[in-house]
Amino acid sequence: MRTAATHDIGDAPAGPVSDSSRPGGPSGHRTTAPRRQAQRASGGPVRSTLILAIICISYFMVILDNSIVFTGLPQIRLDMGFSETGLSWITNAYVLVFGGLLLLGARAGDLFGHRKVFLYSLVVFSLASLLVGAAQSAWWLIAARALQGVGAAVLAPSALSLLTRSFAEGKARNRAMAAYSAVAGLGAAFGLVVGGLVADLISWRAGFFLNVPIGIVMMMLAVRFLPETELRGGRFDVAGALLATLGSTALVLGIVDAADHGWTAPATLLPLAAGAVLLALFVGVERRAAHPIVPLRLFASRERSGAYATRMLYMGAMIGFFFFTAQFVQSVYGWTPLRAGLAFLPMTLVNFVFAIRVPRLLERFGRPWVLAAGVVLTAVGMAWLSRLDLYTPYLTGVALPMMVIGAGQGLALAPMTSSGVDGVAPEDAGAGSGLVNTVHQIGSALALSILTAVAATVSTGHAAADIAARSATALTGSAVLLALAVVAVLTLIVPARASRK
Repeated sequence: MRTAATHDIGDAPAGPVSDSSRPGGPSGHRTTAPRRQAQRASGGPVRSTLILAIICISYFMVILDNSIVFTGLPQIRLDMGFSETGLSWITNAYVLVFGGLLLLGARAGDLFGHRKVFLYSLVVFSLASLLVGAAQSAWWLIAARALQGVGAAVLAPSALSLLTRSFAEGKARNRAMAAYSAVAGLGAAFGLVVGGLVADLISWRAGFFLNVPIGIVMMMLAVRFLPETELRGGRFDVAGALLATLGSTALVLGIVDAADHGWTAPATLLPLAAGAVLLALFVGVERRAAHPIVPLRLFASRERSGAYATRMLYMGAMIGFFFFTAQFVQSVYGWTPLRAGLAFLPMTLVNFVFAIRVPRLLERFGRPWVLAAGVVLTAVGMAWLSRLDLYTPYLTGVALPMMVIGAGQGLALAPMTSSGVDGVAPEDAGAGSGLVNTVHQIGSALALSILTAVAATVSTGHAAADIAARSATALTGSAVLLALAVVAVLTLIVPARASRK
């Protein structure tokens, strides 16, 4: 039962309401409240489709660039002269800036309007993509990737806020969220295919240049069709943003250093301790701030807290899957980047098939059980895939477990996202959306650092065998993270949802 103090993001009107939609209007019929909300939010089916397309395609660029570099890394190393350690910063520069600035980006939408900052973020992201493609040195490439992270940090929460404000809760919201979540799942897998394709046929640069015309088209459509949101008063919580960014970055650096220096070395312990202190200070600042970037009341909902924990664990497991499996098929099977990218197609296709069925499954079985089924399937597929060794055949050892993982991801992402933003008051819309994306990116960075550090302890003395053994170890770690995600769903989200009935 909803009370006056609890609102859904989708309840906020996104545009004017015609007289015909009001009781006693020209039609002579009384329009139900859900129908009026949908009319306010979408402005008709064609406009709704355009709004959803703009949001999903723009978000697709962000997710794509998170994975497009994986299959192109060997070529980038040769072109730019990266060391093995330096090469990792091509991904780290993007993910850390993306995750660290997400909360500030979300707050920007609340203060200046989500459509306006969405447009500016498209400009920044497109310009940064152009700079990445044109990079002539290692430092230029890493700096441009960090600038991409800035654009993504503003774009992602604004896209989610615009989506939740444009579609009323119910079937319309479920379908829109399913499409948005399918983009998150498909973008990561498709990025590997696109990265391998362009690296083989053209250059690793082509994938980044492609973002420029797409970004320009999305800007033009956004100006025409996206609704502006109500501005919120307040100011930026700069202290909170800095502490969150520096704290999470310090933790990642400490975990990365553990792979080279050991867990008891000062180079490991100092950044880990600094990260813990900075994050503790962040919580203290947020308790006292008049306009915090993370209102702690967002954690008052057991379902939302469970969704945050589940997303952090789940996405951490998935980035480990992409990172290590892409290396395995290239180094152990000796496949080209294109063939390595195509190796992920079974997962991508199954992901899509299951994702488009999620709205009906949600209506029939309910959000918690669809989410639980998705996370369990992903865990089963990951445990199967973790049995990799030097002689594992592709079909039974890689493709089939990938299909199970794809089915699980197709089921899990939409309800996971919905649980993370449901029941958030309009004044917290940006912060709520930003927090969903923040736990996604920070969870990915932390988990990849942990999995890489654990995998680095495995050595066989043979290059290909090392890759196989390290991949198996890391994927076992991913399976453990997914098992913990299952526990979070069953102990937090399922009981919370049941208590609302």
